[in-house]
Amino acid sequence: MSAPLPPNVHVSQHPCLLAKLSQLRSHSTPAREVKTLIHDIALIVGCEALGKVLTSNPGPTDKTPLGFEYQTSEILPASISLVPILRSGLGMVEAIQTLLPSPVPVHHLGLYREPETLHPVEYYNNLPNHISVGGSTACSLAIILDPVIATGGTCMAAIETLRQWGAERIIVLAVVGADKGVREAAASWPDGVEVWVAAVDEELTTHGMLNPGLGDVGDRLFLTIGK
Repeated sequence: MSAPLPPNVHVSQHPCLLAKLSQLRSHSTPAREVKTLIHDIALIVGCEALGKVLTSNPGPTDKTPLGFEYQTSEILPASISLVPILRSGLGMVEAIQTLLPSPVPVHHLGLYREPETLHPVEYYNNLPNHISVGGSTACSLAIILDPVIATGGTCMAAIETLRQWGAERIIVLAVVGADKGVREAAASWPDGVEVWVAAVDEELTTHGMLNPGLGDVGDRLFLTIGK
């Protein structure tokens, strides 16, 4: 039995999420349902994560349609960015946008694993070039969206890119992660990163695939299986 996960790794126990995850694992689940299940799981994991990470602050007063005055609420931190990892992270964006009360920037990172070494290679980055302007950081909270954490290399590369960009804090939202990969991602910045996943799989194959895992989520979402 493996050692307990580090304190900055959080694994959901939500029964509805676990049932949806078992459906997502199935080879017979069609692409349309894969997309829906990724969205639903991201919504649940995101709700749990943001409920712990964000705080509310009193906002200005407003009036209801009947003219009654009430105190509004605002979330903190105010500076939030979503960072989906191409391609599969795109399947989680809409769910997190649904949770947040106001639109936030979406910055894409393109990373793939080199087939032989399994090391991450960055091929696309649309983060704003500045690190800080007028003493303000690039982002108070960056939310990495990536359905699968396998070796942890891609996740760690994304975390390092965001640290260099100037993010003060990072949370990683994933559907499933390998035990080894999740630990390494969490250890890459223990004081600044939290990893939230629906499940952790113990085994990682020599080809960097989780067992039982989900297969290649990008291929399943975009019907490119067998490319």
